Amino acid sequence: MATDNMEIDDSLYSRQRYVLGDNAMYQMAQSYVFLSGIGGLGVEIAKNIILAGIKALTIHDTKPCQTLDLGSNFFLHENDVASQRNRAKATILQLAELNPYVQVNSSNIVLDENTDLSFLQQYQCVILTETGLSLQKRINDFCRSQQPPIKFISADVYGVFSRVFCDFGDHFEVSDPSGEEPKEIFIQNITQSNPGIVTCMDNHNHGLETGQFVTFREVSGMTELNESVQQITVLSLYSFSIGDTTSLGPYLHGGIAVQLKMPKTFTFESMETQLLNPRCFVVDFSKPEAPLQIHTAMLALDRFQEQHKHLPNIGCLQDAEELMKLALTVNETLKNRTAVNQDIVKWLSRTARGCLAPLTAAFGGIISQEALKALTGKFSPLQQWLYFDATEIFQTLESTNSDQFQPRGDRYDALRACVGESICQKLSNLNVFMVGCGAIGCEMLKNFAVLGIGTGSEQGMITITDPDLIEKSNLNRQFLFRPQHIQKPKSYTAASATLMINPQMKIDSHLNKVCPSTENIYSDNFYTQVDVVVTALDNVEARRYVDSRCVSNQRPLLDSGTMGTKGHTEVIVPNLTESYNSHRDPPEEEIPFCTLKSFPALIEHTIQWSRDKFESCFSYKPSMYNKFWDTYKSTDNVLQRMEKGESLEGSFQAIKLLSRWPTDWHQCVSLARVKFEKYFHHKAVQLLHSFPLDTKLKDGSLFWQSPKRPPSPIQFNIDDELHYNFILSAARLFAVIYRVPYTEQDLCKENISQLLSEVKIPKFTPSAKQIETDETVKKSDQAKLAVSSEEERVAIDLLNQARRTGLATKNHLHMVAVSFEKDNDSNGHIDFITAASNIRARMYNIDTADRLKTKRIAGRIIPAIATATAAVSGLVALELIKLAGDPPLEAYRNCFFNLAIPVMVFTEPAAVKKMQIRNDISFTIWDRWTIYGTEDFTLLNFIDAVKETYNVEPTMVVHGVKMLYVPVMPGHVKRLKLTMQKLVKPTLDKKYVDLTVSFAAESDGDEDLPGPPVRYYFRPEEK
Repeated sequence: MATDNMEIDDSLYSRQRYVLGDNAMYQMAQSYVFLSGIGGLGVEIAKNIILAGIKALTIHDTKPCQTLDLGSNFFLHENDVASQRNRAKATILQLAELNPYVQVNSSNIVLDENTDLSFLQQYQCVILTETGLSLQKRINDFCRSQQPPIKFISADVYGVFSRVFCDFGDHFEVSDPSGEEPKEIFIQNITQSNPGIVTCMDNHNHGLETGQFVTFREVSGMTELNESVQQITVLSLYSFSIGDTTSLGPYLHGGIAVQLKMPKTFTFESMETQLLNPRCFVVDFSKPEAPLQIHTAMLALDRFQEQHKHLPNIGCLQDAEELMKLALTVNETLKNRTAVNQDIVKWLSRTARGCLAPLTAAFGGIISQEALKALTGKFSPLQQWLYFDATEIFQTLESTNSDQFQPRGDRYDALRACVGESICQKLSNLNVFMVGCGAIGCEMLKNFAVLGIGTGSEQGMITITDPDLIEKSNLNRQFLFRPQHIQKPKSYTAASATLMINPQMKIDSHLNKVCPSTENIYSDNFYTQVDVVVTALDNVEARRYVDSRCVSNQRPLLDSGTMGTKGHTEVIVPNLTESYNSHRDPPEEEIPFCTLKSFPALIEHTIQWSRDKFESCFSYKPSMYNKFWDTYKSTDNVLQRMEKGESLEGSFQAIKLLSRWPTDWHQCVSLARVKFEKYFHHKAVQLLHSFPLDTKLKDGSLFWQSPKRPPSPIQFNIDDELHYNFILSAARLFAVIYRVPYTEQDLCKENISQLLSEVKIPKFTPSAKQIETDETVKKSDQAKLAVSSEEERVAIDLLNQARRTGLATKNHLHMVAVSFEKDNDSNGHIDFITAASNIRARMYNIDTADRLKTKRIAGRIIPAIATATAAVSGLVALELIKLAGDPPLEAYRNCFFNLAIPVMVFTEPAAVKKMQIRNDISFTIWDRWTIYGTEDFTLLNFIDAVKETYNVEPTMVVHGVKMLYVPVMPGHVKRLKLTMQKLVKPTLDKKYVDLTVSFAAESDGDEDLPGPPVRYYFRPEEK
């Protein structure tokens, strides 16, 4: 099928389109993939690439379902085990349900040294799991021999160890190595030198790297640079050098450097070659030798299997010794080698029969992303081996007795072989509170299910909460949901789907937000009954709030998040680590108000302006209108009060809206046409009147120079598609807020053109109004509704006129306030913003943006893809297992990854910092002091109690944002005699309050020192 004829289902794939782009989506939709081995790792890979939207997937497996498989393959059930169904056939229906656009086929042909491999020629990518090394090499050679080569990936998880190998042929071209948006840099200066040095405007970080390419536009003076391509060398954060500019004209002003995306070719070697001289990807720099050491151990494991036709037996010393001998022998054959690590070989032998489900989840995400790279040439591929181990888990074990790891004939045998029975029991008894049931939440629940969390007979519970309903765009990543679940609660639906994976689980589902207003539900008492909190949230403020509750109640927190192919995980442990709030990213840079209003320079500026216009016209003004008439009830009442000289807040704006009330579709179209003229013609005329093109600043430089762009007034043209779309979408929205009916016939271009021909545009004369140019000035508060005397007079006249013309009816005293909804293509919201933004962009000679990009920016959509979601959830589940065993700090790992580049970095969490108050008194964020009072306990009693208990006297006491005691504040000394009850004013059910205290510094003149929170109990019986 030609890509030109294919249409992407944006309602399903919108978040993923922003990650991959349409070209990659088209290529995937024509690609065929063969996947062998539908164990825990295989089913994760299948899930992710089906969700991504390839053309067809063949899942191949020759094994029957076993009880062991239930601990990692979440689509298998006990009846599949009882009937000994083939694993591919048992999972195919559930996999096919994930995406109606993907054909899923199954195969159980025998794959061995004698199999004719020509059937693989129909596939663009072959992925092998649970396949012997000799067969992997044979299939790899076959794939390399094809023209073009079939992309080859092999991967395995053995116990707590995993490996991935990629071979995409001798020459693999990547169209976009990073997936990042090309950077646009405003230029301050370009030197006439060799090399020419480019300086960024206002010391803005260019974000470029040496060796990248840029092109230039809108450079004045040194015009020869415009449209040229230059390779750059970074000199500083704010400057870079290009080629020789000595022969070019002198730079005058302006200009934009635009980063160019350049294709890159990657070379791969065959598996046969790479086995002896592996290129390994290091992910944990605390153990840089580990990849080669695991490579050696796994090659020895492959030889062991070839010789014995089975994996080493759990706890068998003889098998472990033989594996060690094989490892030493294998190591001698390698060109790139390091010393054999005996512990790695020992633990590989001990756990190889097991399967750690979090590893299959994490590496299922990573491998799936490599498969998508293979199919699309989008993003930089892995070269060529990735090894990973979770041996830190063994620091959590109370006993390494082999009996702990032996199978017991249940679904947790694969887990038990890795972590032992005692950890399995602890996991089953965990009480987990998970906030959010979106993409990460769905993946986490699946991980909880295969780990048996919350399945204890007497203990163990998973509490989940999410107020959202399921939307179609969720189905691309939130794999527990199906089309029939749309508009149903996420938490209830996710719980039901999770119980299908593991019916032994206990899940309590809520529909609440976790925020200050729900602290009566998620109280301190609630948190004390929780063993660990897991966040699956998509915004920073919610994370910060949950983190503060965890710190306050001494609960561990596992946080994670994704944006496109990037992901992070963070483990927060009481008294060991810093918390989420211990570090803060710099705030996002706001667009100056004057830039939005009058001087846009980028398409982002015009899109934000359009979104603001949407909110003002169709949401804010109707809400303000309704509030006014709800307050004053009738036009008679308002008129009488205003005629008596009473000033009514918001009257001018509300009466003006009433006087312009459209009574039919024709008038809605007229309103839209008048808005067009105001936004895109009058605004430009006024600006050029206030600042003619030759306007100069005090220093003699031109006012209109980069980044300021002079506008050009737009002349309305019905035949211009953007102009027509603006009128149509604006008129429809006016009809909605004013409750004006219209028909499909009314929307046709011929009818609208006829109506527009009858619209009279008021003449516009520019004024001497002051236009703000100061970028530090903030937007004035829209809620400022004070009315001037002139506006009052005009409002009275307009209201009298409305009454005479019959507009001032009760039916006209209520408007419909529209809430912006980005994912409903039929409502015209994105149509309005796209048209308005692009017309304004033309007005300022800015490159326009398509509807998809406009929707992302206006809707503040976070790009998302299932591969990254699966990876972070697996890594979080790994840390959850460690938490169950309560290991030392060095056992935990935080992670940051970007699957596109690819980069993956594991680090130990930052140890909690101690803050010193006095030489002998210190505290951490996890500390809390406690004071018990009585009903007549005064503020002075409280201060004395702190001094007596903790040997330091508070100099300031604060409750939330209220300062209870600051000695320098007028009247505060008198408060010392007041009771704490009177000062704090607790509700009847309030047992305690958390206070912030400060202490005098030891040196005079230094600032007061903050202390830990002090929990003050109002009555001693609360102990």
